Amino acid sequence: MRYHLDMQGHACARGRRVGRAVSAYITAAGVFLPNAPVDNERMERVLGLVGGKPSRLRERILKQNGITSRHYALDEDGCTTHLNEELAVHAIHAAIAKRGLRPEQLEMLACGTTQGDVPVPSFASMVHGRLGGGPLELLSTTGVCCSSMAALLGAVRAIEGGHKKNAVVVGSELVSRNLKASRFESEGEDAEGYRALDADFLRWMLSDGAGALVLENKPAEHGLSLRVDWIDLVSHAHERPVCMYTGIVDKDVPRAGNTWLDRATIAQADNVGMMRVRQDTRLLPDVVKLGVEHYLRLVKQERLRTDAIDHFLCHFSSKFFKGEIAKLLDQAAVMIPEEKWFTNLYTKGNTGAASIFIMLEEALETNLFKKSETVVLMVPESGRFQIAYAKLTVVGADDARVRPPARDLVATALPPAASGTEGADVLRASPLQLSGDGEVQKYLGLELALVWADFERMLRGVPLVQRLESGRGSLDDYRRLLVNLRQQVMEGARWIARAASSISIELFPLRSMFIGHAGDEHRDYQMLERDFVACGGTLDEITRQPKNVGSEALSAWMFHQASQPDPLDLLGAMFVIEGLGKKKAAHWAELLREDVGLTPQQTTFLGYHGKNDEDHFARLKRVIDDGYIDRPTAARVVKTAKVTARLYALQLEEIDRV
Repeated sequence: MRYHLDMQGHACARGRRVGRAVSAYITAAGVFLPNAPVDNERMERVLGLVGGKPSRLRERILKQNGITSRHYALDEDGCTTHLNEELAVHAIHAAIAKRGLRPEQLEMLACGTTQGDVPVPSFASMVHGRLGGGPLELLSTTGVCCSSMAALLGAVRAIEGGHKKNAVVVGSELVSRNLKASRFESEGEDAEGYRALDADFLRWMLSDGAGALVLENKPAEHGLSLRVDWIDLVSHAHERPVCMYTGIVDKDVPRAGNTWLDRATIAQADNVGMMRVRQDTRLLPDVVKLGVEHYLRLVKQERLRTDAIDHFLCHFSSKFFKGEIAKLLDQAAVMIPEEKWFTNLYTKGNTGAASIFIMLEEALETNLFKKSETVVLMVPESGRFQIAYAKLTVVGADDARVRPPARDLVATALPPAASGTEGADVLRASPLQLSGDGEVQKYLGLELALVWADFERMLRGVPLVQRLESGRGSLDDYRRLLVNLRQQVMEGARWIARAASSISIELFPLRSMFIGHAGDEHRDYQMLERDFVACGGTLDEITRQPKNVGSEALSAWMFHQASQPDPLDLLGAMFVIEGLGKKKAAHWAELLREDVGLTPQQTTFLGYHGKNDEDHFARLKRVIDDGYIDRPTAARVVKTAKVTARLYALQLEEIDRV
């Protein structure tokens, strides 16, 4: 019989899930932070002044990230005091000493880092060489913050599969060498058009350190251990651009010839700024979006239960982003109470891949955890958008099990009737933010957040939207957008009026809401026509244009639904269409004014919807909060929103095909 491991590490036979042979337990943790702590006033003396002048960004960035102390493997003269491999080995020795283990007793070494000391050989090989001991299995994972979680995942799978009895996992970073002033004073400073902010930003964000975990196939004989119930690590690089990087000219279009190794010499690459570690700060909000989205997907998959989380250890790079994460969780009705959050970012610094292990070590050493509690780890990575989560259970020596109980593997954050809810892309994402705490409100809040996330993904794949949002939009793009939107807007007033006529007497107050909405839509198309004429088009040109394929499909769908008895599910369609106005219209208008040179008088339709669609959403909220929507109707609202989103995206896709 052939076996394989599924994503949760459970052995499967012929597609049937069976119990794991063993569980993996974190039995000890160790940390090494080089040299004395460096406060905010001293850090620029250690890193050095660029051009002899203090940074203009330092105070602003430090105020946002909240970090007051960190460690550097540098002395006051800017000379390196440790290697990255040394940081890792010191942390490993600290961890294994707590378990009374010697290096020769280890069976596996898994190392995660952003950048080792040398390009070749691997970081794990160099760490093993310095650690000593006996022969063992090595795993090197590279990336940014998630590389340590990837190393942990590999070690957990080795133990769960019965291949190893123990392993040590280390996350280690030595970034300060890349932050020294000398790295910012090359002759051709940013000669190839880099944004200076993208490099200077990280000087005040990153620092050095290492954290290590001991993994075993049984809990420690004394004290508490952490059973690893699961680790979930997902990359979104297939749809997201590079955010944190070094060694490349045009990060958005990697190609032969534009990397540091393609230059005649490495010195030449350095002289044009290629070797600086950079962060595209414009993309950072998307990292938070995806982190919250993935949390909500885990809720939907019934792998997390919000009210069952006792401790939430979240690696966020800045105090600002902690606030954004908390706000989004609250909006999606799955807020983890503040008292359950734990971080040591402000005193230990942002140590990248090491951060989550350094955090975990302090929590263990300060006896934060109690037996039977649930610990959740969250690590978002900005390199090219990875997200890692782990669920741990605090156990004692007598708690060794073949596998976690079923309730740990299958949990729900909502009542059974509301299972299947999830949210997505939520950082300022879902246009509809419900404040109620009833079952229907929770269900719609999460499900519609997911619909919106998927809709935004569809929009990112639309060529015209790509051009608008990347600053490559043209006047012709805008005109064609107006022409094609007019057809849908004209039909909108009609199908909303049809829906009003389909409302029964028992729901008469809702008929007035639909009628009022139809009146708004009727005025909208006239505003759209005026914008088109103001941009050099003619009224005859825009009024004679037939609907494209997507508009035809969207119109047919809307009229079909509007003709059904009591079509309250059309609230889902309004959510998508009005949400596009609320979340995108004003932004597109601003981009068109900046990139194409349009005036506010030429973008009144987009500008109006960006400012006024909040009123339309207030109507939707009232309908939901007033109890008109029951659970079955809510499910229909969500389905209609999904269909509408797909057809609306198709309508926009067809603009380039007409």
